[in-house]
Amino acid sequence: MDLAGQILIAMPGMTDPRFERSVVLLCAHSAEGAMGLIVNKPLEDLSFSGLLEHLGIPLGPLGRDIRVHFGGPVERGRGFVLHSADWRPAGEGTMQVPGGLEMTATINVLEALASGGGPGKALLALGYSGWGPGQLEAEIARNDWLTSDAPEGLVFGSDDRVKWSEALRGMGIDPLTLSAAAGRA
Repeated sequence: MDLAGQILIAMPGMTDPRFERSVVLLCAHSAEGAMGLIVNKPLEDLSFSGLLEHLGIPLGPLGRDIRVHFGGPVERGRGFVLHSADWRPAGEGTMQVPGGLEMTATINVLEALASGGGPGKALLALGYSGWGPGQLEAEIARNDWLTSDAPEGLVFGSDDRVKWSEALRGMGIDPLTLSAAAGRA
């Protein structure tokens, strides 16, 4: 099972508060584990312009102010820009995500966005969500997560508060009828 490029949708019974009602885009998934970014939990106390100032990157007059998200509990001081595939930096540091997205973890994407360039769609995440070998599969079997395709409109949508319910509705599920209990027939 390779879920790279898919989204994980936290079930109502999720016991880890860091992942409650979260939507995670899986950037990589293999026998060695999985890595993803939460795309619906903005950091209220940190703006993109504030982060640029902290890093000493000037925000130009055409610079964009993208949202900064909590990407997950692993390496929270490290930034990852999930973006559309319409921009390619020079050098290394960009990973292709199945489904037509890319993730860049180098400072040049921040500089490009600050100057008004860079990818057309972008989301900055501090930290990431990671799973060891077999861990994610066990969580899915335990009914912690649903999996679905990752519509670009959902991933980069402007209203983070509705991404969880929109992801469920995209699967034909009414969030109000979703139960935390798992069953076997």
